[in-house]
Amino acid sequence: MTGAPFDRVAEHYDVLWTGTTVGRLQREAVWRRIEPFFFAGDRIIDLGCGTGADALHFKNRGVDVYGIDASIEMVQRARAKGVEAQQLAVEDLDRLSDRYDGAISNFGVLNCIERLDKLGAILARRIRLGGFLAVCLMGPFCLWETCYFLRQGAPRSACRRWTVESSPSSVGVRVRYPSIRNIKTALKGNFKLLSWYGIGLLVPPSYVKGLSEPVLEHLAAIDRHAAHWPLLRMLCDHRLLLFERL
Repeated sequence: MTGAPFDRVAEHYDVLWTGTTVGRLQREAVWRRIEPFFFAGDRIIDLGCGTGADALHFKNRGVDVYGIDASIEMVQRARAKGVEAQQLAVEDLDRLSDRYDGAISNFGVLNCIERLDKLGAILARRIRLGGFLAVCLMGPFCLWETCYFLRQGAPRSACRRWTVESSPSSVGVRVRYPSIRNIKTALKGNFKLLSWYGIGLLVPPSYVKGLSEPVLEHLAAIDRHAAHWPLLRMLCDHRLLLFERL
């Protein structure tokens, strides 16, 4: 995965996503699920660390976090926040020699990986036995997205996740939307799926505008109780998968 497209949006990324109410609420939903797996003194790697929001959160909890990202501009902004990070694509993780207690990858980084089937062995060499892997990525269906774009009169955008082929994103990267089965198969033999959750059932994707902060907070409160239900979690914007290293 090349970082050039993300270099162009790095300067405004926190304004457009991280610092928004939607971005905060969805990120907090991920944190609540994965915090019990990583403790003070653990050493983990943040795959596609972006501007460092997740790495900084866990660093403040006493976790030693090392971030990698294909975008040098993202890495520089993460470093400016005090995050230890380097420019490195996830596919090139074998260039590192260290082993970690676990890894996180938040908000669609793995959607940009062409060959997930090669990733399992690469990650297994970097994560210790019994360590945890938390992966949050976009699923093949999002109820909010489908309804939003149909209302906008854009049926191609409404169903862009449904195809098995990759599709171009707004930043010019080819994006894929693997199913839970696809991801389990790609990591089979190296990682065991412990559980998975929906992120963003009623809290909408970031491009949906016009909802006030109190409304979004109320929707997030409902999500905390309902987004993990077996049927409803399949309708969410993102899916969070928690794996154990075998």
